[in-house]
Amino acid sequence: MKKRLSLSLAIPLTLAASSNCLAEIRSLNMPLIQTKYTADPAPIVHNDTIYLYTSHDGDDAENFKMVDWLLYTSTDMVNWQDRGAPASLKDFKWFDGNNGAWAIQVVEKNGKWYMYCPIHGHGIGVLVADSPFGPFTDPIGHPLVWQKEHWYDIDPTVFIDDDGQAYMYWGNPNLYCVKLNDDMISYSGEIMMMSKISDYQEGPWFYKRNGHYYMAFASTCCPEGIGYAMSDSPLGPWEYKGHIMDHTPRTRGNHPGIIDYKGKSYCFGQNYDIFRLDESRHAERRSVSAAEMEYNPDGTIKELPYFHDCKLEQIEPFNPYRKVEAETMAWGYGLKTVQKNPWGNEKWNQLVTNVDDGEYLLVKGVDFGKGADTFTVNASAHLWGGSIELHLDEVDGPLIGTVNIGNTKTRLTDFTVPVEGAQGIRDLYLVFRGNPRQQRNLFDLDYWSFSPKK
Repeated sequence: MKKRLSLSLAIPLTLAASSNCLAEIRSLNMPLIQTKYTADPAPIVHNDTIYLYTSHDGDDAENFKMVDWLLYTSTDMVNWQDRGAPASLKDFKWFDGNNGAWAIQVVEKNGKWYMYCPIHGHGIGVLVADSPFGPFTDPIGHPLVWQKEHWYDIDPTVFIDDDGQAYMYWGNPNLYCVKLNDDMISYSGEIMMMSKISDYQEGPWFYKRNGHYYMAFASTCCPEGIGYAMSDSPLGPWEYKGHIMDHTPRTRGNHPGIIDYKGKSYCFGQNYDIFRLDESRHAERRSVSAAEMEYNPDGTIKELPYFHDCKLEQIEPFNPYRKVEAETMAWGYGLKTVQKNPWGNEKWNQLVTNVDDGEYLLVKGVDFGKGADTFTVNASAHLWGGSIELHLDEVDGPLIGTVNIGNTKTRLTDFTVPVEGAQGIRDLYLVFRGNPRQQRNLFDLDYWSFSPKK
């Protein structure tokens, strides 16, 4: 069933009741992904790109329903490309369950990518790949850590220090740590249970910046905020410093992921803001948000307001004069993404689907330069299809072109039209229109591009 806008705890009444509700909601700092439910953000910066790994709540989840992990990439912090599911519970042959794919973290070392995966009630496993996109495989065939006397082994966070020593912290409600060996898939010594950090609940995020060690975490439930502690040593003692984001009834849970990128610092977290565009009740259907954060001269962190009130600006313009995968967007509420070839190995190749009349896809900060000449989209329509209106700046902003997509007999086909008036840096809206015969599931989109004026 298609989503509808309703009153919610997270969205102000005046917005939910307004005729321009979505436009007003977009003025808030809303979650990064709208086509799937994402949680437990685990960002990593590599070769000038952010790789954002997340856990994945089912579209119909009431309680936790989690079977795989997702990946998104960005170079500007606002337009994100869906790269599919690089790993799932099926990659652990020793686990025969169909739920429990909780919060992961991924680190890179010597060209290998290591994914540390909690499987609720069955410890923490590890997967390895030669690429951030996978395929990820299990190198040890059993859990890396499993304290069978309890179910506290969740939410691993791994950091490699300047001397090459890697540490893995994890746990709810206790905080545990081991020193990983150089192979990153085994550890030496005993599991250490750390002294209690005030307000610590779960979801630790361990990192180092300017000589300071940081332990960010989801603070005591419920509602959870994001707290943090600091230390002069990777093994503590940890001194509680306060909140990165305070407990707030505007959400229920949280889970931090923190990076520096292109001269700025960012805190990722999670909330229920996309679900609450549809429902005011509670269900475990979460979404990842991000906000720019700042440090004080002594290394402490300036407290952030709730995500809606935070700042998240585009870092660099978006280049339209290339093949752009259609699953790259800043906003696509109501749309869905699916794997293009479910039988192939390239899990990151996605299609935009579930396209209905009146919906749209937004790409922010598109740099058209001196002007665009044509627009090409690769699409397929099984029935009568529809059209795509290309608008600038707003859903009903200047119209620069319209492309009609007819029946393609399931084949993906290129459609090209001339455009006029696309110059400079503008927000681009692909607005979808049906026809008298068809209003829903109009077509699937693979990729698009503009050509510049000569």
